[in-house]
Amino acid sequence: MSMEFASGERQWRDLLGKLRDVVRQELVTRQLEPYLPGEPARVLDVGCGQGTQALRVARRGHRVTALDSSQELLDQLTAALTPDLAVEVVHGSADELPAGPFDVVLCHGVLMYFEDPAPVLRAIAAVVRPGGLVSLLVRNGDALVLRPGLRGDWTIAQRAFDDMSYGNRIGVTARADRRADLWSALAEHGLSVEDWYGVRVFTDQAPDDAPVPEDLEDLLACEERAGRTDPYRQVAALTHLIVRRDR
Repeated sequence: MSMEFASGERQWRDLLGKLRDVVRQELVTRQLEPYLPGEPARVLDVGCGQGTQALRVARRGHRVTALDSSQELLDQLTAALTPDLAVEVVHGSADELPAGPFDVVLCHGVLMYFEDPAPVLRAIAAVVRPGGLVSLLVRNGDALVLRPGLRGDWTIAQRAFDDMSYGNRIGVTARADRRADLWSALAEHGLSVEDWYGVRVFTDQAPDDAPVPEDLEDLLACEERAGRTDPYRQVAALTHLIVRRDR
C-alpha cells in the first residue's frame, strides 16, 4: 500500500460514531441489504476496520471473514463479537486475500488508499465466485472539487478538477475514482456494475466532530433518496457500487 491509512488511523478512530461516520455506515447498510443472499452465504469484508458492516452482515446469518491490516481495529471487532456470530478475524493486506470462493465481497473505503487499485480489484475478482456480489465504496472523483470549493479553498479546488489525489480529513493523502474510469477497471477484471448509489450528498460538509442529531431518521431518509436519484447521487462524496462477477 503506497498511500498509508495507518498514519491517520488514530484520527479515524476518533471520528467513529460521529455524524459523518454514522451516515456512511447506515446508508451503505440500507443500499446493500436488497442485494445480499437470502440464504446463509460466505462473505469476505476487505478492510473491515472496526467491523461495523461485518457485524451487521453476520447478524443476518452469514459467515463472515473480516480482514484488516490494523490489529488494533481487529481487536475492537473481536471485543464486539458474541458466540452466535460466525465471524473469522484475519490480519492481512487488501491485495492478498484469503482463499475463496466467497459469495459476497465487501470493500468499503479501501481503494482510496491504494495508488493503483488494480491489485486489489484483481484479488477480489479471484476470490468471488462467478455471479457473486461485490460491494465497493470509493471516493467520488467526479465530485472531488465540491468539498474544497464549498469551503472556499480555491487553490485546492482548482487542482481537484484534474488531480484525483487529495488530503483527507484524517491527514492522509488518498485517491478518488471517477466513475467511468472505475467502470472500465472493473470490466478488465470480469466485474460488471449492476447498480450504484451516492453516499453523503448533504452531510459531507459537516464538521468532523458533528454529533448525531435528534432528527437522524429524517436526515437519513433525505440522504437515502438523494443517494439513489440523479443528479444528486452524482455529486455525493462517496460512490457505492453494486458489482457482479461475470459468470
